[in-house]
Amino acid sequence: MTRYAPRCGCRRHFLRTGTLLATGAALGPLAWLAGCSERSGDDKPPQPVEITSATACELDGMLLADYPGPKAQVHYVGTAAPVYFCDTVELFAALLRPEQVRAVAAAYVQDMGRTDWDRPRGQWIDARQAVYVRGSKRLGSMGPTLASFAQEADAQAFIAQWGGQMLRYAEIKPEMVDLSGGANFDTRM
Repeated sequence: MTRYAPRCGCRRHFLRTGTLLATGAALGPLAWLAGCSERSGDDKPPQPVEITSATACELDGMLLADYPGPKAQVHYVGTAAPVYFCDTVELFAALLRPEQVRAVAAAYVQDMGRTDWDRPRGQWIDARQAVYVRGSKRLGSMGPTLASFAQEADAQAFIAQWGGQMLRYAEIKPEMVDLSGGANFDTRM
């Protein structure tokens, strides 16, 4: 077989042409498969998946159906099933971590203007489009939470009754999503 000699002439850099071609032939299909996992611009994002009585939180294993307040789900690129969070604070804590590198295909939260706070079901909305209320008197499964709403009017009505401050998705910062509450204060656990 012919050898390729780089300009440096170093023996360490000699490669067999056949080895190089074989490696390229083996890796070529893998590169194509990796490209296929990317969503094209006209693909629709994954749809939200409803929780069941057995749906557990990604971070702590809590059963979502057993706790009050807004829930969340994230669909990561290349993953068939979503991961769930028993509280919107957990969602933001996960997404805003500096080490978060997984590509997000879609993230959903529940519209608390259309579902019951104590037993929220359905009413999933795009997390990036929602408005949030921080600092209200209502508690979620992890203690103080970010109440999520599709409509500003619903968020304002919630603020009038329960207090708090309205925020957009981009206004929520890592220091706002403290995970130190929750189960430590839940007498049902």
